[in-house]
Amino acid sequence: MFRLTIRHGPRVSREKHEDLGEAIAALRSHAESIRAEGGLEEVSMFRTYEPADRVEARLEVSTGGPLRGRDAGIDVMGDGTLVPYRGGVFRKELETGGESPYEAVERALAGEAL
Repeated sequence: MFRLTIRHGPRVSREKHEDLGEAIAALRSHAESIRAEGGLEEVSMFRTYEPADRVEARLEVSTGGPLRGRDAGIDVMGDGTLVPYRGGVFRKELETGGESPYEAVERALAGEAL
């Protein structure tokens, strides 16, 4: 069982998928839908945050409980770029090495990137 959590702005939704391929397909679909909405604008507070510095949405697939599961996902940045990562609390950006961000997430969840 794979759980997909989508955090987009103030909204959080969760889905359950039976296999990894299905979870990755849903991850891709949601990420591309969010990218199609456009991006985020520059924000100035104490400093200026460019769209590339802001996370528009975080999509995470997890495989199980807090101690035995694996987590990996994609941050959709404000400029539309996709940043794949692994880990839940302690995130580490995944190297893509010519593959798509979705393939990097799938590899991490399959155990090859750990």
